[in-house]
Amino acid sequence: MKKTCKYSLGLLLLLPLTTGTIKAAEDIEIPFHLAKGQILYAKYCSSCHGAELHGSDKGPPLIHPFYKPSHHGDKSFYRAALQGVRQHHWEFGDMPAVAGMTPKKMDSVVPFIRYFQQQMKLY
Repeated sequence: MKKTCKYSLGLLLLLPLTTGTIKAAEDIEIPFHLAKGQILYAKYCSSCHGAELHGSDKGPPLIHPFYKPSHHGDKSFYRAALQGVRQHHWEFGDMPAVAGMTPKKMDSVVPFIRYFQQQMKLY
């Protein structure tokens, strides 16, 4: 039996996709093996990058072509969270290292982000 976790946010957010279609973020079912990454993302990343990876006034959306694996590979996510990065695509300022983040935690966060991006048809 396939275990999944419904990505429940209590509100419907519709995000436009590069294909011109719209998909509801709350309709994405997160596989059980990615639940830890979802929890860690919510704790460490969502305050800036949004609960549905749509960004906020503090950080850019991770559902954007800049963050496809072909442009920002997985190592870029590790580097940004663990070491911080200088501003280069957006006008949010430099991203500081995320307090409390570890490589082991990122081993769960990155697969969750990539899965969510795929489900949102980013790539």
